[in-house]
Amino acid sequence: MTNLASAPARETHAPHPNRRARKAALAGFLGSALEYYDFFIYTTAASLVFSHVFFTSDNPTVALIQSFAVLGVGYVFRPLGAFLFGHLGDRIGRRNTLVATLALMGIATFSIGLLPTYEQAGIWAPILLTLLRILQGISAGGETAGASSLSIEESPVGRRAFFSSFTATGVSAGMVLSTAAFIPIQAMDASARDAWGWRIPFLASMLVLIVAYLVRRTLDESSEFAQQREERSFRSTGRVPFLLMIRTHPVAFVSVALMSVQILIYTYLQGFGIAFATQIGTVAPTTILWALAVGNLIAIGTQPWLALLADRIGRKPVAMTGQALSGVLVFPFFYSLSVGNVPLIFITTGLIVGLSYAAANSLFTSWFGEQFHVRVRYSGLAVALQAGALIAGFSPTIGTALVNGDGSRWMLAAAVAAIGAGLALVGSLLARETYRTPLAELGNPVTH
Repeated sequence: MTNLASAPARETHAPHPNRRARKAALAGFLGSALEYYDFFIYTTAASLVFSHVFFTSDNPTVALIQSFAVLGVGYVFRPLGAFLFGHLGDRIGRRNTLVATLALMGIATFSIGLLPTYEQAGIWAPILLTLLRILQGISAGGETAGASSLSIEESPVGRRAFFSSFTATGVSAGMVLSTAAFIPIQAMDASARDAWGWRIPFLASMLVLIVAYLVRRTLDESSEFAQQREERSFRSTGRVPFLLMIRTHPVAFVSVALMSVQILIYTYLQGFGIAFATQIGTVAPTTILWALAVGNLIAIGTQPWLALLADRIGRKPVAMTGQALSGVLVFPFFYSLSVGNVPLIFITTGLIVGLSYAAANSLFTSWFGEQFHVRVRYSGLAVALQAGALIAGFSPTIGTALVNGDGSRWMLAAAVAAIGAGLALVGSLLARETYRTPLAELGNPVTH
């Protein structure tokens, strides 16, 4: 039996480690920005438009639940995409797999912008929407794990969290783009918005796709992965990396799955927060969209610095502080929605999205992947991440059903997000602290 984690630590990559790390960080940023622009414009559209464009019901709450249910379908299929692309990423390499996820997401999103409405195509409209949402989910399941794995494996000594954080910052940029794209759409006349205006953000994704694709095609394969692939022992490892990962990293898998539930915090704020305020009539949807855009703009600036802090003092104190604060701050956020206090909405959104959630979010691209050995990292990170994110996908549906448009139930609405933050905290307690662990010693021994 060969202990593959006992190879000498190798934290730098000749001849230009910083240049390779910067290139991987840029590719991760652009790719994530596109992926999550595409993925989250559905979240906003589901809150504002899709309930009456693609569904029909005499009860607006039922139509909204149907719209959010299709949002959740994307999350259901993310684990499938994680398994598929995780397998490919651990067998054939990170770069080509990442190009495939990017192309799939871009095509699916652009196609949503071309769909007929329920009035035009009847039941086929929601069926086609669901199928394309499935493709979005499969793509998203493999994107972040691949970009994170590549950044981790290319980063120099003591800077893994910093360079990997640009993938997370790309997610925030995608959220800014997705939110900002609907601000002018929401300001349109309702008939024009429902007829054609909502299509513009989906069709515009093709422009971002072209730029991100050109950058990603120039990437080199991860040096760490390439070295491992050249070894005979690597080629003889089992054919299914996921099964090897489950056998060798069970605790790591559970801890990352629990930590990934933190995704619920933002998904719930954007998806259910807009719907909640709209149903009770206290705040215009554009107000929340602006608050979310401002919060994400703050996060783009804070996340790299929070990641640098985690490189200095450790992953746990930064992530756990952010998770705990998020679980507390969601209560004043939903209170501000219930009473229509706009300044408090902006303050609480900025604190959550730009600081507390940003602290945890800046580390999921490094700390989560650091729990796994290089040979099963893509599979382990991808599947564990999406297993936890599955809960996030249905959180707006759960919130809508529980609150049912009653503003007095704002504490119940906030409790859903607080529970998600609590589960993430449990995962962080289980996870290993890795900020001082050499690259070649990450994860458990993998034997064959």
